[in-house]
Amino acid sequence: MASEEDLSQLISKKKITISVAESCTGGLLGAAITSVPGSSEYFFGGVVTYSNDSKENILKVQKSSMMMNGAVSKETAESMASGVRELFGTDIAISITGIAGPGGGTDVKPVGLVWMGVSTKDGNFAKKFNFKGNRDKIRSSAVDSALRLLIETINDLG
Repeated sequence: MASEEDLSQLISKKKITISVAESCTGGLLGAAITSVPGSSEYFFGGVVTYSNDSKENILKVQKSSMMMNGAVSKETAESMASGVRELFGTDIAISITGIAGPGGGTDVKPVGLVWMGVSTKDGNFAKKFNFKGNRDKIRSSAVDSALRLLIETINDLG
């Protein structure tokens, strides 16, 4: 299982900087990353953009894209990640947007659906997750998966 300490060691070794944009996790990822002493060397900041307006106004996610694809989508996750990377000027950024429940889910986008976006100098991508459990479990699973995704992506960077 990936941990904040594993991420910290890798980031320090690669000498890169990171930032985060969160929605359904409400700052839990930023809290996890900053729980490691010395994280201020590489963690430049994060934003919790819980509303669509904040995604649009702070991260420059296109309103038309959110209307067409939804706030919980590949497109929104990628835009959130690229927006926060630009905002903080970091080497890598990750975003999390999803439906933690217990309400808000649909047949097409059920509770537990989470999209994570990653932005680097090489481009952007997003990954879809479907977590099970209650709100706390979904949010915790999202943070754990985001840490793993960051480690995998950083390992793949040149």
